[in-house]
Amino acid sequence: MTPEQALSALQDHGNATKAADMAAYHKADRPYLGVANPVIDTLAKSWRADLDLPGRVALADALWRSNIHEARVAAAKLLTQARLRPDDGPAWELIKSWVPDFDAWAIADHACIAGQKRLLADPARVDDVALWTRSDHLWTRRAALVVTLPWTKQNHPKPQDLVIRDRVLEWAAGYVDDHEWFIQKAIGWWLRELSKHDVPRVEAFIASYGDRMKPFARKEALRHLNRKKR
Repeated sequence: MTPEQALSALQDHGNATKAADMAAYHKADRPYLGVANPVIDTLAKSWRADLDLPGRVALADALWRSNIHEARVAAAKLLTQARLRPDDGPAWELIKSWVPDFDAWAIADHACIAGQKRLLADPARVDDVALWTRSDHLWTRRAALVVTLPWTKQNHPKPQDLVIRDRVLEWAAGYVDDHEWFIQKAIGWWLRELSKHDVPRVEAFIASYGDRMKPFARKEALRHLNRKKR
């Protein structure tokens, strides 16, 4: 599977009307083909099955470089896999290289889902993510919270998971005075998911920082807790 063949396959499923709607919705200046996500998912799975890991990394790199919306989504899906053999770094390094290119939530979130798998495979990579929190780039700072969402979801976290959970909460605390909508939304999202599994940490965070968060973000963080109290 060459990049040209992959792009041709995506183009075969394009829809000009849908492409125009997507461009207006995502508001990022790049080509759109109008291909639905389930179709991209099916194509990416077939390519992934036919390629070894170096081939997948190379194809993902080429698709991302095309700057086409659906191609970037497909690039992320090519690397969204719990186990990669060998998982010695190239996939994670490629995902990291994409982060400065983030400019809209949809592509960023697909790439972060791929990143989540690589972090779970090697939690030491959270050290790389820590550097993102100091970036001047809005989407890089946001990605630090989105890519670490798996640490909101464990019902029985191990001690090392709790260390990472507390570390990310420290990052979120450092973001509370950043009133960019997407940053505040990411804080609320992280806390909302954590509230399903770790009420004390969420309540402690809100007690310490809630009055500095935007009201909508605080409301998002407490959505599930407020339902429980009704």
